[in-house]
Amino acid sequence: MRNQTVLISGASIAGPALAYWLHRYGFTVTVVERAPALRPGGQAVDFKGRTHLTVLERMGVLDAVRARRTGTTDTVFVDDEGRELAVLSGDFTGGDVEILRGDLAEILYEKTSDSVEYVFGDTITELTETADGMRVRFEHGRPRTFDLVVGADGIHSRVRKLAFGPESDFVHHLGHYYCVAGTSRWSDARVPRERARAFAHNTPGKLAIDGGSKAQQMYMFTSPALDFPRDDAAAARRIIESTYADMGWHTPRMLADLAGFDDIYLDSISQVRMNGAYTRGRVALVGDSAYGNTLAGFGTGLAVVGAYVLAGELATAAGDHVTAFAAYDRIMRRYAKIAGNTNAGTFLTPKTALGIKARNWFLGSRLFTLMLKYGDKAANDIDLTDYPAHVVRTTSCGPERP
Repeated sequence: MRNQTVLISGASIAGPALAYWLHRYGFTVTVVERAPALRPGGQAVDFKGRTHLTVLERMGVLDAVRARRTGTTDTVFVDDEGRELAVLSGDFTGGDVEILRGDLAEILYEKTSDSVEYVFGDTITELTETADGMRVRFEHGRPRTFDLVVGADGIHSRVRKLAFGPESDFVHHLGHYYCVAGTSRWSDARVPRERARAFAHNTPGKLAIDGGSKAQQMYMFTSPALDFPRDDAAAARRIIESTYADMGWHTPRMLADLAGFDDIYLDSISQVRMNGAYTRGRVALVGDSAYGNTLAGFGTGLAVVGAYVLAGELATAAGDHVTAFAAYDRIMRRYAKIAGNTNAGTFLTPKTALGIKARNWFLGSRLFTLMLKYGDKAANDIDLTDYPAHVVRTTSCGPERP
């Protein structure tokens, strides 16, 4: 089998999922992760429909995911006085099974840590394609050569920047920002996994959510592109405090609590547009780096399905990356359309009072029910090949070349 050594950048969801399948098919895999260790907690992510659950089942992790699932949380939209206006069902926001991102990452890491090399606290700084491999330089580690490199490093992918071009060419700001702050109550194993309610309040161009499965607090607001360091919690806190200073309801108390949170994440609602070309030379992208659309509701499912397809096609092609990458692009170009051109900010944060009223009406209408059915159909709109049925695992993986 050709191209047996693979470097994956990113140890969140897509990276370990891909590492699992590649090892199963006989590849030698290294995963490099910028963070010094697995990131615990994080916002809740979910899986929707037969296709997503089938991949988890074939990986042998579905039972573990279900065992650590969050409870179902309905989001209740209220006015200034706390009167109920509309309800966004947790059956929609939480899919068939919802789990904290950190818990899912831990499950996938535990599934692969004995068979995959993990390098934490480092990142790729340079990629050079040669006639027979990829020469990789790291911020801290020595240079190494791999047959293939995969970017599974999120919407702000370093691999995509190095191999395809600047982020501005592919990541398109959709006019909104979101912020999650405070560890979700579901991170405490002692909290019963029962149906719960979170409360949300809108003013034109702004949304604040008190509680919920994503985090203790969530904010969303309309804004042009902002210039701030994404890993600076203090900068994120200042932006939220300034943006929401004049909002009523529970917001003054939420902002007071925000001052005590260290786990604050603020980022744009953006969409990655690769025009269906998720590979270039010996480099491939999977997950949000390839087809991310912030808060669109299908990102984690796309990540695990994309990892399954990429590894399966590489194994089917006996490591021929040209053949495998072409098949991966073709399959995922069609399936990734489920992320679509949707903008969660436009739906959850209307710019006018009339828009808020119309959104609330829509949530209780038959049109919303039809939208749910369309989403369920789209999540399963792929012919999921049973790769293990016709791929023979190669056991003679060669060592990494110096």
